[in-house]
This record gives sequence, C-alpha cells and structure tokens, in this order.
Amino acid sequence: MAASSSGNGGPGGCRSNIPQYEDAVAETNTQVFHVGSFGAAWRGALRPQDLSLQEAAPEDRDAAVAEEFSCPPEFVSDLRAVCSINALKSPGKENTEEIPEDTTLLTLAIRKKALERREETVVIDRACRQETFLYEMESHAIGKRPNDPVNLVQEGELVLTLHIFYPVIFQKHKTCKPYQTMLVLGSQNLTEVRDSISCVSDLQIGGEFSSHPDQAPEYISKDLYKSAFFHFEGIFYNDMRYPECRNLSRMIIEWAESRERGYTNLQAAKMEDYTFNDLNIKVGFPYLYCHQGDCEHVVIITDIRLIHRDDCLDRSLYPLLIKKHWLWTKKCFVCKMYTARWVTNDDSLAPQDPSFFCDVCFQMLHYDADGNKLGEFLAYPYVDPGIFN
Repeated sequence: MAASSSGNGGPGGCRSNIPQYEDAVAETNTQVFHVGSFGAAWRGALRPQDLSLQEAAPEDRDAAVAEEFSCPPEFVSDLRAVCSINALKSPGKENTEEIPEDTTLLTLAIRKKALERREETVVIDRACRQETFLYEMESHAIGKRPNDPVNLVQEGELVLTLHIFYPVIFQKHKTCKPYQTMLVLGSQNLTEVRDSISCVSDLQIGGEFSSHPDQAPEYISKDLYKSAFFHFEGIFYNDMRYPECRNLSRMIIEWAESRERGYTNLQAAKMEDYTFNDLNIKVGFPYLYCHQGDCEHVVIITDIRLIHRDDCLDRSLYPLLIKKHWLWTKKCFVCKMYTARWVTNDDSLAPQDPSFFCDVCFQMLHYDADGNKLGEFLAYPYVDPGIFN
C-alpha cells in the first residue's frame, strides 16, 4: 500500500502515515506515523466486505472459500467436513481423565506423576494458575455486541494495544512486565485511558494515624491530586478537566529549555481534546504516563489494527482490559492470613521495621480495650498492590 500525504495530527506535525521500522536490523520500534492517516489508508485499500462487522451468510462464506481455494462450490461442503474439529475426535468414547497404564507417551507419563503427587500433597500451582487465566479476561469479551445499537463500534475503527508497566519506583518488574494490557479504540479520548489505568498510588491515604486510627479519612490521593499527563513524541498531553488540575509538564518544559539539553520544540496540549487518532506515535516505543506528581509508568503501544467482527463490538467496554499481572499480596505479620491494611515504623511492639498488620491484629496489638495507644510507633494506612488481582 503506497503512502499518502501525511496528516497534521495536532501539535508537532508528522512524518508519514505508513509505519516502517526505524532500525531495519534491531526492529524494536517503527518510525513516527500519524494514527488517523494510517487508518484512513487501510480503509481506502480494503473492500467494504472486508471492513464489514456483520456476520456473513453461510452461502457467502461458501463462495469466499471456493474463491480462496479456486475450487468448485460443490466441493466446499466436503472440505468443511474433512477439516472439521469433529474429525480430530476418536470414533469411540474415551475417558480423557483416565491415563492408560501402558502409555508410551512421555507427556502422559509426566502428567500421571503430577496428578499422583497432587493427590498426596496440597499443592498451589501458581504457574498453572497464571496459564489458566492468562487469556480469560480477553475471552469474556470476544464477539460481544451491545444491547443498545448506539454503543456499536463503527466499521473501520482502529484498535490499539497498550501495555502499562509498573511505576518506575517499583524495584520488581519495573522494566520487564506490564501489569495492565488493554485494547483502546482510535476514536477514544486520552482521558478515557487515563481513567481506566489502575495504580496503587491513586489509592494512597496520606497522614499518620497512630493516635486516632479510626479517624483515617475516606478520601484517597486520586480525589485530591487529579493532575496527570501522557507524553507522546515531544508533546505533553495534560489532564485539565478539573479546576484543581495543574500543568505538570510546565516545569519539565522550562527545565529542558533553560539550557541546551538536546530537547527542542517540546509542547503542551490538553489531554481531553485529543483522541488516539490525532496522535503521532511509534509502535514499540516507550512513552510516559505520569500522575500523582512523580508516579511514572512506561506505556508501549505494541499493535494497531482494524476492528474485526470477532472482536468485542460494545464501545462502552473500551478501553478493554485483556491482561493483568498477578502479584503476591503482603500478609499480616501476626496472623499471616489477611492482607495488610496498616504499616508501622519505629514500632516498639514489632520485631521488624516496617511491619505490616491487618485491621484486627493492628488494633489488638497496639491498643487496649478502651482504644488507648500502647507503646511508641507511627502508623500509616497501607494499600497493597495485590488488591488489583
């Protein structure tokens, strides 16, 4: 498909609307291209039936198969029968749960030993759990159509795959594992993705409450500090929807322009005024999402394609979360059963610093029957990252 003229894509302009690898050897990311122009080029090159989201009639499917394989239409029914999934099944009814004693297959022998071991001991197979639920979230939405026709995704809509990585302040997984993977429509605003990102920093409760633990406020950091920005190709898209929002990128831009640091033409725009179709991006390139002042996440767009009839077609479900990394939860140091809700420092009653406690153990260890404080310690509400599991 030949490249057409470049789209302007809002601030910053654009180079091309056809993604090409920036480094033909490394093949890590593409060159900059305009998302909306790329989608328009695809829609102009494909036939209406290729873009259609309607289910094809059986006779239309037979005709398409006959055309694809260059065979007479009467052969299609025979071809379907030969290639059917039912052809893979044994004619006799077998018990797939029972492994034969005389099996010569190595995989079945290993499975038999694993099942016997599980019967003898209680085993929590975390790896197996991850594999089992890896694509569960995505499978729930496949082929889903809205009850209200207004929410039906339009034909030719672009779908982008976004990976949100752990905050940079996390020492574990901060550079290698995305903790959220979501599908985003090209026509959606950046603010919709910003609101769908779950981060433990947004749920923090500030303050020290050892003297009055029952008076810990119910509001969280996200209610107080609503400012955030995305950074794509030299443009900071700031969330300015609320009066209390601040332009977090202003200080960064001033710092970059104060001396010759190699950063030129940095710009700022309102996040709520732009959709993904308006952006200039590189597929596979690390970008930035920043919120709570200094909580920084790497964001990588790894795929961009047209919507298909087998995708989730309910627009209200997008951004669609399809994968979520599983984390160990921090257990209470006393009962070792419940998730920690409090963390203490300089605790005269605890053997470690910091120490983590559930609500019940925290109250029983640190306060008497009348609620009076015992010993010296500092107590802070704790939000465990594993709550998103």
